[in-house]
Amino acid sequence: MNTLGTKLILAARLFPMLVVAMGSVALSAQDPAQANTRASQQEKAAGADQKPTDSADSIDPSIPKIRTRTDEVNVVFTVMDKKGRRITDLKQNDFRVVDDNKPPEQIRSFQAETNLPLQVGLLIDASNSVRDRFKFEQESAIEFLNQTIHPGKDTAFVIGFDVTPEVTQDFTDNTEALAHGVHDLRPGGGTALYDALYYACRDKLLKTAKGLTVRRAVILLSDGDDNQSHVTREEAIEMAQRAEAIIYTISTNVSGTKAQGDKVLERIADATGGRAFFPFQLRDVANAFAEIQDELRSQYAISYKPADFKADGHYRTIEIVANDRKNFRVRARRGYYAPAQ
Repeated sequence: MNTLGTKLILAARLFPMLVVAMGSVALSAQDPAQANTRASQQEKAAGADQKPTDSADSIDPSIPKIRTRTDEVNVVFTVMDKKGRRITDLKQNDFRVVDDNKPPEQIRSFQAETNLPLQVGLLIDASNSVRDRFKFEQESAIEFLNQTIHPGKDTAFVIGFDVTPEVTQDFTDNTEALAHGVHDLRPGGGTALYDALYYACRDKLLKTAKGLTVRRAVILLSDGDDNQSHVTREEAIEMAQRAEAIIYTISTNVSGTKAQGDKVLERIADATGGRAFFPFQLRDVANAFAEIQDELRSQYAISYKPADFKADGHYRTIEIVANDRKNFRVRARRGYYAPAQ
């Protein structure tokens, strides 16, 4: 299906009452039924052309499947020392967990250097602002996918975004297909970063198999400047937290100084337990991808039952700290939304 059709579908999913006009095609906000019908027809056509690999089916059956309960919270986190080096040999009693200002009722499991299956979303800013360095970033992203995604175990998808997000490769464990998805991206247009992140978390990561413990991560390449989104930065962060996704951001700003967009990228990464990278020289982009790959394979995972847990849909804060706070710093998501009954 052509790029125009794909963009219209995704725009209809995100904002069904929004007027989207591209070339000679317009979806009228005054007639949402017509817009939804057209989107449905295009989605059926897309399904005939492309059959994405289902993330649950692609996981090796020999890998243990860890099923979670509604009163159980799973947190993946990273520990760094004062020099920024990852620490991977700590034990459960080296940490303290606080959920909604109370210690958990029970710690159910703890693992170091987890080898859980990965679900990775690669979001690449394809707006005009990144045109000059776009090809280099594409090649770095492909190398990351080749090194990180293990066929039969991990899955990933590729989304490029300008004014709308465009899925160029849906969930698959096929690294060659993912590489084609990255190559298919073409820069141009404005920037709707928050919309793209919101869509990736809501329509991709949240819709994967429930109850299967995996590490969900989004790698976001952008300059952080958003001038077209209809959702806010905090709404995009909230959706990432609902999807239990760790967001790693890689700034495409090569000015040599941090800009306002870089602060946006820091906020997104920090709120979700990820990390923001600022490779001011192009060659450092590949190094940022390499560090993310290493981190995804050297994290801790803890599962616990919160005290006074209620399935009321409310936001609950998480704090995980090392007992030796002087020497170790824990990076984890700041909270989660309890399931609603």
